[in-house]
Amino acid sequence: MPFNKELTEELNLILKFPNKSLMQGLKVHNDADPSMVAAAERLYKKGIVNAPDGGYLTDLGHDLAEHASVIQSALTHPG
Repeated sequence: MPFNKELTEELNLILKFPNKSLMQGLKVHNDADPSMVAAAERLYKKGIVNAPDGGYLTDLGHDLAEHASVIQSALTHPG
């Protein structure tokens, strides 16, 4: 299954979370781009973040953020 627009928005949001500390999160404000607000809500429903407006990554979210970072790095840096 290819990445559709919603999955791409979710991956982009996951990549915005701070990766240096488990004690840092992210808040998506209601006046943010509607696609980011919706992506945060979908990530919450999937158990990837702990709040509908972002919050903190769950254990699953941290795993996904690591993998997303590796994929992003591999695809943006020439071999």
